[in-house]
Amino acid sequence: MADLDDIREGKSYGVGVAQASDGFYLKGSNNLDWGMKDRLSRIFNPATGKSVMLAFDHGFIMGPTSGVERIDLTITPLIEYADCLMCARGVLRALVPPTSRKPVCLRADAGSTILTELNHNVVIDIQDAVKLNASAIAVMVAIGDQSTEAETVANLYNAVDAGLAVGIPVMGVTAVGKDMARDARYFGLASRVCAENGANIVKTYYTEGFEKVVACCPVPIVIAGGKKLPELEALELAYMAIQSGAAGVDMGRNVFQSDKPAAMIQAVSAVVHKNMKPADAFQMFNDLK
Repeated sequence: MADLDDIREGKSYGVGVAQASDGFYLKGSNNLDWGMKDRLSRIFNPATGKSVMLAFDHGFIMGPTSGVERIDLTITPLIEYADCLMCARGVLRALVPPTSRKPVCLRADAGSTILTELNHNVVIDIQDAVKLNASAIAVMVAIGDQSTEAETVANLYNAVDAGLAVGIPVMGVTAVGKDMARDARYFGLASRVCAENGANIVKTYYTEGFEKVVACCPVPIVIAGGKKLPELEALELAYMAIQSGAAGVDMGRNVFQSDKPAAMIQAVSAVVHKNMKPADAFQMFNDLK
């Protein structure tokens, strides 16, 4: 209880000085609750508005694929260089040091693997994301796939409802539909559908005309790294996406399958946060090697 013996009348009211009410720095996030903004500000650096997410959730559908056979040996040394970690809850509990103090975008849906038809998934209980102190949860959305589109959109919608109840943002991850081309029209449609259904972040692929995809999506977009590319090409991909308006990258194989993963993630970070040109970032990669 406050001391009642020394109650002083207030006098510093700042009359005539309006309270600052600047909008939140992330696209489409100004009207979110404080807790949602707090979690998003852990993922996206407030100084740049960008994020380098390290994705190593591949095992939840692929098993011990190249580069993530031993998370403790290949991924743990990279954590310090990432802004955010993208992984599944089993690996998080078993192998990610809780002392790393990195925000986590938690893979929140599961149910099928590469051995069967993908995307017949269900969403984990949001309370487990709360227990894990997740800064966001990620749900796959298969726009254009007749067999799974409706259920994956429903998964996203339900995940958003659950996330709103506890203040956890949701990232919609666009899968490439079987009957749709990898072009700006498709990714623009898929990204917009995710945002319209409540996603706070969208993860999608870079393509020609990507500035149109970004422009029509009212929330931040991060790009997927996709398959392993030569290092310079991966840095060019990140640079082109950022220049087109992306709010970051969520790279996995282009980092942990590099011959020098720690050097690669630092070079990617320089592109994302410092607008370093790909050639300079590639030189940085070689120097760090």
